[in-house]
Amino acid sequence: MDKKEFYDHPGWRWCTAQGARDHVLLLGLQTPFREKLEWLEEAETLALQLRANREKRDVKKRKR
Repeated sequence: MDKKEFYDHPGWRWCTAQGARDHVLLLGLQTPFREKLEWLEEAETLALQLRANREKRDVKKRKR
């Protein structure tokens, strides 16, 4: 691998703001629709769990 090949590696471009956006878009284009749906369902489950924990914590604070 010469110097030009080393610096042309996509990893270097992905370390910039524009490169990171491009990389996310590329991953989105390569990800199957079903996998995207599964990820969204997992994210929703996590958000609901965080909300429930936050509400439980608030109830405990009010009881003090």
